[in-house]
Amino acid sequence: MSASLLITDVRIFDGENEILRGSVLVKDGVIKQVVTGELEAPDSSTVVISKPGHTLIPGIIDGHIHADIDEHYTALTQSLKFGVTTVCDMHQEVENIGKLRARATQDTDSADFKTSSQAATVSGGWPMAVITAFDKSEETRARIGTWPDLKTKADVETFIRDRVNDKADYIKVMHEDGNGLAFKPALPPLELQKDVIQLAHQHGFLVVAHALSLQRTIDMLNAGVDGMTHTFCDNPPTKELIDAYLANNAHCNPTLATIGSLTAEGLKEQEVYAHDPRVQRLISLEGQKRLCACMGFGNDKSKAEHAYQSVRELKAAGIDVILGSDSAGPAIGTAYGVTAHQELALFVNRCGFTPKEALKAGTSLVAKRLRLNDRGRIAEGLRADLVLIEGNPLEDIDKTLDIKGVWKQGTLCSTYKGLLA
Repeated sequence: MSASLLITDVRIFDGENEILRGSVLVKDGVIKQVVTGELEAPDSSTVVISKPGHTLIPGIIDGHIHADIDEHYTALTQSLKFGVTTVCDMHQEVENIGKLRARATQDTDSADFKTSSQAATVSGGWPMAVITAFDKSEETRARIGTWPDLKTKADVETFIRDRVNDKADYIKVMHEDGNGLAFKPALPPLELQKDVIQLAHQHGFLVVAHALSLQRTIDMLNAGVDGMTHTFCDNPPTKELIDAYLANNAHCNPTLATIGSLTAEGLKEQEVYAHDPRVQRLISLEGQKRLCACMGFGNDKSKAEHAYQSVRELKAAGIDVILGSDSAGPAIGTAYGVTAHQELALFVNRCGFTPKEALKAGTSLVAKRLRLNDRGRIAEGLRADLVLIEGNPLEDIDKTLDIKGVWKQGTLCSTYKGLLA
């Protein structure tokens, strides 16, 4: 573990509240003290960083990604550069999980990794339909052929047992009807979905669901899921939707930026991020190019405004809205780490959040809703996952990209070494 670290004379957003001027002491990767005002270094070996005019926030948690494995483990390494200290994968090939977990554990320049492992899928359903629409290679078809194809309750029992063996962090179900999309996936029977949810809950799992249409979102909420991994884009929200969220005490991870790429209405905002010097220094030219394009597989029903309106109404009803970008290698218009910042800005600029509410959605609230109880706040005894920002993101959410330091379990990301003198 790293040596003791003292960050002092900074504004602190602890995940819930603001300390105008405070100090945080870290030892062995854990937060040991959080105080208002200054704090003495415990010994001469402690690394002391004094940064008036800066703000210290908890490491950002991206509650929805899909990690590709490439030479550089970009999903993990690029995320960390942007202050995303934990990524939550929402559908992953079983054979990749060990590699991703090992990289996250062993490499101090990689974000921590959580995963659902394989989602509960059916033949011809989501995400098979979207993948094969853009990639018709035999290799891809062969890989998809290894995914779960749930048909019976016995299949469900096997699926949950496999997720237990994978040590999955939560269970993901797919319930996509394609109502706002350019293609129609096979929709799993609702009774089968209920079997998955019930058995997962019996094993102590949190269960989250994919749906991009209003009706299928309501179906999943009524079936008993703990949260949705998207909002919808095919219709405006209804009272029935709000009631279903409230009845279930479910959360929403709306993935607004990705929905903007889906409908192609988010292109201008994506281009702003792609051309931002704070982004360009941390991602490849290819990554910048991919941000300047859209998936664009919506239909005439799909509108980003439906998604924004749903989040505004969910927030007004007191329903928890959490951060998740849905960044993925094949998801044109997204970039690991970058899209999380775009999502925070969309909360503020399109959905009526204050910057403080948006930051809470990306730190303490996402940690609470995804049961990541050792992180998400700057508090004694928790992981020292920290991000130092120049300026005050509690006044201007755009400041979240003015990153001057990122620590995972008290160890400074190498990108920022030499920048804190």
